[in-house]
Amino acid sequence: MNDIKIAIEGTAASEAAQALFEIEGLSGEYENDPDVRRDGGLTVIATVVAVVGGTMAIAEQIRKWYAEYKSKQGVKKLEKVLIVTRNGRFLLEDATIEEIAKALEPLAK
Repeated sequence: MNDIKIAIEGTAASEAAQALFEIEGLSGEYENDPDVRRDGGLTVIATVVAVVGGTMAIAEQIRKWYAEYKSKQGVKKLEKVLIVTRNGRFLLEDATIEEIAKALEPLAK
């Protein structure tokens, strides 16, 4: 597994996944997971295949992206984001910038 999977859950999952890959230096793709729906929300699986630039700077942008979507109130919300790497998985909510950067390191070019 040379990529990182990010499971994004909630009614804002598709919108959030699109915004995730607007982060400069992060490349990959995402797709809706039709088998997983919870409370009217959906799950989007994002696959990060490459990181170009400093992993710490990109990790900060991912943290900022998450905070922006998590704080949105209203109909479209983000329920949770799970990062899955070769070495394990963790919730983005509890992750530090350093932990995110460490997960991105194998993809850095």
